[in-house]
Amino acid sequence: MFRRYLSVTKPGIIMGNFISVAGGFLLASRGVVDPWLMAATLSGLSFVIASGCAINNVIDRDIDIIMARTRKRVTVTGEMSAITALSHGVVLGIIGFGLLIAYTTPVAVFFAAFGYFIYVGVYSLYMKRNSVYGTFVGSLSGAVPPVVGYCAVTGTFDMQALILLVMFCLWQMPHSYAIAIFRFKDYQAANIPVLPVSQGIDKAKHHIVMYIAIYALVVMLLPIGGFTGAAFMAVACTTSFWWLLMALRGYRRDIDIVGWARQVFAFSIINITALSIAMAVDYQGMTPYVTY
Repeated sequence: MFRRYLSVTKPGIIMGNFISVAGGFLLASRGVVDPWLMAATLSGLSFVIASGCAINNVIDRDIDIIMARTRKRVTVTGEMSAITALSHGVVLGIIGFGLLIAYTTPVAVFFAAFGYFIYVGVYSLYMKRNSVYGTFVGSLSGAVPPVVGYCAVTGTFDMQALILLVMFCLWQMPHSYAIAIFRFKDYQAANIPVLPVSQGIDKAKHHIVMYIAIYALVVMLLPIGGFTGAAFMAVACTTSFWWLLMALRGYRRDIDIVGWARQVFAFSIINITALSIAMAVDYQGMTPYVTY
């Protein structure tokens, strides 16, 4: 029974966001970490993300049954009823927002609520099914976790928080387009208007390269602005440049497009994980925020 309740929350997504939340939190903490605040922030937002994923599974049952990678979800197979999954999601949301409201800051709560509303209310219910811009809208919610981590410490939305928001939003785009390319038949069968399906794989390749290039430039704003140091810059330059070179390989005539898209997707995870860790530890020479 526990497996069903866990699987409906998409634990892989929770873990990926856990790392980015920690990165934003530790960047803001600058070596002076409040362990109780960190625990409340990480657990609270994890519950909120789990809630959104559970409710998303309820909303997406009709398209999940069509797609090969999702047709075994418990909300599709009948292992968990829609009302049970929905109730589970609501309870998780109440716990998550309760923790964030009780222990973090109003700004952190605002961004958690903003991301939740975008993911569940705008993306899942409408944009994913009806617009090629659904990926961009969804990227806004995907960019929220590190900002919540950061604002839980600072209590303010400043330039660093803005860079994190833009940086993670841009990262989501090539990451998502790569998935849509190697899962092309799934999205096509479910009639989901992602860019590769609605406007072609060639155009999606152009967008992947463009977004990675812009993302690499935005990432550089953290060390250029003095918010991180040389170690972060080295990691950022190495991983982002390699990701861009990998994306450019998509223009080769003899390229296996599915294999290429899988590589771009896999390296996107390596890239963002490495940067989250780097910004968490490379705070040298910076004045820590003090929370009371």
